Amino acid sequence: MNAVLNQQIIETYRRRARRYDFTANLYYLVGYREWAYRRKAVEALQLQPGDTVVEIACGTGLNFSLYQKAIGPQGKIIGLDLTDAMLAQAQQRIEEKGWSNVELVHLDARDYNFPAGVNAIISTFALSLIPESDRVLERAVEVLAPGGRLALLELQIPAKWPGWMAKAGVWLMKPFAVTDEWLNRRPWETIQQTMRLKLTEVSVTEKYLGLTYIIAGRKA
Repeated sequence: MNAVLNQQIIETYRRRARRYDFTANLYYLVGYREWAYRRKAVEALQLQPGDTVVEIACGTGLNFSLYQKAIGPQGKIIGLDLTDAMLAQAQQRIEEKGWSNVELVHLDARDYNFPAGVNAIISTFALSLIPESDRVLERAVEVLAPGGRLALLELQIPAKWPGWMAKAGVWLMKPFAVTDEWLNRRPWETIQQTMRLKLTEVSVTEKYLGLTYIIAGRKA
């Protein structure tokens, strides 16, 4: 099942890779302020100059400029992704910007050995696609430096939404590789529970009628 899901995700994002940055902005047409949500998630990391940040499923590197502003050239970005085509776009961005402090890793997050002592870990619109998201989170928290922070920008279906509205939400989010399997699994519940168990000062901010949430916490 995992192999099938992985292939679906890879195929989806291979198709979207070249146009991903452009299509992300199209959501503003329906009032979905994706870039603003990404910026808020990065702000929740409270990055400092010289920090090392790991992004799970970094895609085209759309968030890299936000990290660079905070950590500076003395910091480091590690971008991890499953899809080769998305990483190719990220590499192109790195070369165009002249960044020398970014490392890209082509690997499934479930197989990645997070480097010890990193200051921040983040994922945007991606972690919930992994059925074992709780295990990935647990391993991520283990390697955070004391006081390090973890933030996620994710999608969910609010409990108060009627069935037809939930189906409409899944349809709207299909470009993110969201499927009925995701809806039935309800990963947002597992993710939020795991973060509350493993981190302190956990906060949740909902956006866009609850369809999107930003959750962040600190390692004690």
